[in-house]
Amino acid sequence: MLFRGPAGWAEFSPFLDYDAAECAAWLAAAREAAEIGWPAAVRTHIPVNVTVPAVGPEPAAAIVRGSGGCRTAKVKVAEPGQRLSDDLGRVEAVRDALGPAGKIRLDVNGAWDLDEAARHIRRLAAFDLEYVEQPVGSAADMARLRRLVDVRTAATRHDSTSSASAEATIRTSPGTSVTRQVRTGAALIGLPQPAEMTGHSLLSPQSRAAILAVPHPAASVSA
Repeated sequence: MLFRGPAGWAEFSPFLDYDAAECAAWLAAAREAAEIGWPAAVRTHIPVNVTVPAVGPEPAAAIVRGSGGCRTAKVKVAEPGQRLSDDLGRVEAVRDALGPAGKIRLDVNGAWDLDEAARHIRRLAAFDLEYVEQPVGSAADMARLRRLVDVRTAATRHDSTSSASAEATIRTSPGTSVTRQVRTGAALIGLPQPAEMTGHSLLSPQSRAAILAVPHPAASVSA
């Protein structure tokens, strides 16, 4: 949904499977964009990744090549009904399309148990992964997994104790603007790890633009 306020246009695009309580922060971010606007940006552009769904190798490579020059690909794996061989073929095709300098992130959506995650990540690591997002479903298993594999892992939504703590700390400050919340959150979770301002991360999808105002040269935003 697009709407216009004194400061300009805003977008509210919640995921259909999220409840009203979770979407409330997204709406607040959209209203702030329309009514207050954004602070001055400290950079003119940000890198984004191309997202590759759970498709076959040829379509996966075509998506990367048609992405307009994206040098990072976020590849969906662990799709219900598919096998590890499907994931291996897809990630290999993405690596070939990106070349050796490109970065690959895997998105598992918590579909693996701890043993599966360790085995599968070791196999997929052959394609030089930047990190694996949400490989398991709990913070406890995330901590265990980090001791079992050499590939970096990333938690999303409520999987990460540090992210959950940061969000709780931010939201205890009534009247704080969403942009300031993003700035505070970036400091609390310690950029320079990628700040993926999407519906699965610290605040709201509309807040992704606010990362332009975070003064850190290593920040990146995933589309």
